[in-house]
Amino acid sequence: MSIKSTLQALFLLPLAVGVTARHSTKTTSSTKSAPSATSTAPGKLNPSCAPGGNFDLSVWSLQLPIGSTDKPDVITSSQLEGCSGYTNPSYFYTNSKDGALVMKVPGSPASAGCVTTSGSLHCRTEFRETSPSSWDPKASLNRLTAQLAVITPDNGSHGTVIGQVFNSAASKPVGELFYSQAGLISIGVEQTAAGGDEIVTDLGSVPVGEVFTYVIAYEGGVLSVTINGGAAKVLSTYSLDSPPSYFKAGNYDQGSDASEVHFYSLKAEHSS
Repeated sequence: MSIKSTLQALFLLPLAVGVTARHSTKTTSSTKSAPSATSTAPGKLNPSCAPGGNFDLSVWSLQLPIGSTDKPDVITSSQLEGCSGYTNPSYFYTNSKDGALVMKVPGSPASAGCVTTSGSLHCRTEFRETSPSSWDPKASLNRLTAQLAVITPDNGSHGTVIGQVFNSAASKPVGELFYSQAGLISIGVEQTAAGGDEIVTDLGSVPVGEVFTYVIAYEGGVLSVTINGGAAKVLSTYSLDSPPSYFKAGNYDQGSDASEVHFYSLKAEHSS
């Protein structure tokens, strides 16, 4: 080998090793094979369309932070669908630059005068799954996959709720996925159907404003969450025993100040 070839080999070898190490992953016995979604640049969306022209909203209804006392406005799937579908310039619209679905909440009922239901203390701009209206967590496939960026997290203790599994029999959450002002992602899982006794588990962090993905799966009786295509975090559901459930996704403000979430993709999947 010539001196030139030898020098080239010496300079290239550390680079190749560095690339391999940077992309390696580690799996422990406390995780399972992930329903995965990786963090990528947002796909092409049409900034000129309402959210229903860029997203399949045929399986969702939308609750807004406006309306009358204890009766927030709810927008049906038929109203949401299509490029000329429902928008609200303050709370639910398409970003004019990148086509993202923008979901805003002005704060709390006390701080902003927004409206929520009698069963909640917090305002929301949030989707509720309607087709199916509930499903069996013991089925082989129940997944909610989203790509999003939290532009402004609220000042709640764990932050804005960006996704939920909801117990349709008890009208209480099974699990709530939070995103805090520090960029910390966590999930609170209720121990009982009565609610109010959730255990919060940290899942990692993503800088505020950065695009990331999550997958919430509740299938085969097992609840798990995946962030950015990593190993799925399996969570105990304590005494809940797989109640009939449905997904929620959006911006459920848990604090007293405004919050803003941008979605780039959103999909719920179920076995037939």
